[in-house]
Formats: sequence, structure tokens, C-alpha cells
Amino acid sequence: MKPVAIFRHVPIEGPGYFATFLDNNHIPWQLIRIDAGEALPTDIDAFSGLVFMGGTMSVNDELPWVASELNLIQQAIANDTPVMGHCLGGQLMAKALGGEISASPAKEMGWGKVSVPNNPIAQEWFDDLSTFDSFHWHGETYSLPEGATNILSSPYCENQAFAMDIHLGMQCHVEMTERMVRDWCSVAAEELAAMNEEPAVQQIEEIEKNLPERVGQLNAIAARLYTKWIEGLK
Repeated sequence: MKPVAIFRHVPIEGPGYFATFLDNNHIPWQLIRIDAGEALPTDIDAFSGLVFMGGTMSVNDELPWVASELNLIQQAIANDTPVMGHCLGGQLMAKALGGEISASPAKEMGWGKVSVPNNPIAQEWFDDLSTFDSFHWHGETYSLPEGATNILSSPYCENQAFAMDIHLGMQCHVEMTERMVRDWCSVAAEELAAMNEEPAVQQIEEIEKNLPERVGQLNAIAARLYTKWIEGLK
């Protein structure tokens, strides 16, 4: 099998549990370090799927690699090559499909409930799951692209995930590991403290409370999503 291409935009926002899942399922993968200046591929022929990770930047920023990633996403979707995005990656997918990226009504940072809407597409991805605690770290959101179905929402952000055929775009972070959570909290400590009155922003003590258990539960849900996604790999 050709490897899955994983695009990393910030060093501490790597593939996390997704890489563990691929290794456990004997699926090869290649990390493309955009943050380190690595060149993007010009086409998708070398890969069985494309996965885009998060980042502190905006899809609307004038960055040299954004247009190239949007083009790769469009190529992959036209070719029925599975695409998946986490947070910034989900926003890249939405924009490539004609959606708009804008400020979210509220920043979400930390753990928060998400709900699975009652539609057949959502049930294909989540089975009988109706709600769970996900991890959030975003200040922007996307509009639902034409032809996509909303499959996840939160009280502060209506569009938390969308599916279109074999493609999955997520606003929330299901890929988290304990190390990633602690690293993000450390880097953003001052930002979190300054937003201590925001309704969807938690402080470090709350974010790291019962962390092994919470991450383990999230990994189990991520595995469910990833298992369905890899069914489409060529």
C-alpha cells in the first residue's frame, strides 16, 4: 500500500494518536513537515490518503503553502482518494470545497461535550454514540460545504465535523495524546489565564484533570472514526 501523507503545520500539533493507529494497523505513513519548510508534493499519486493536522495559523492567512494544500485536497477528492482534516485541516478541507472560514462565536480551548446529530451519515461514522467529550483548541470555524453533511456539533460551535463520501473534516481534536495536551497547555499558559472568564475556555488544572482516562476515552472514539476512514484507502 502507498503511504498516507500527513501534513504537519506546527511541531507540537503532529499526528498524535492517529500515527499510533496507523502503526497498529500496519499502514505506512509519511510525515510532511510544513513547519520545517519541507516541500509539498505536486500531486497525490504517491499516496493512498491525505491527512491534514492542526495549526495556530488561519486558512485565510497569506501563507505560501495554503493554496498548494487546497489544490491537493481538490485533487484527492476528484480522484476519490480519502482526505481527513483535524481542526485547521478540517478548515482547509471546507475551504477547498467552497466553504468559508470565519471567527467562531466563542473560542473553545479544553474539553467539551459534542453531540452527534440524528442523521444517517452521522450514524455511519459514530454508530449509536450520541455524545462524548472531545478536545477543542480553536477560535475560527467553517461553513458547511455544499454536498457535505454535518455529523458533530457543540453548544459553542455548530460545525464540529462533516463527512462527504469517504472524506472526513473535523473542527475538534480527536487525535490528542497526554503529551500533546500538556505541551499545548504549557505553550498557551498565559493565553489560557487571560481568558479565564470565557465560557468555553478551561484553565490548565481542569484540562489536565483525569487526563489519562479522558485521553483514553477519546482515543477509543478516534479509533472508530479512523477505522471507517481507512476503509477507503487504495
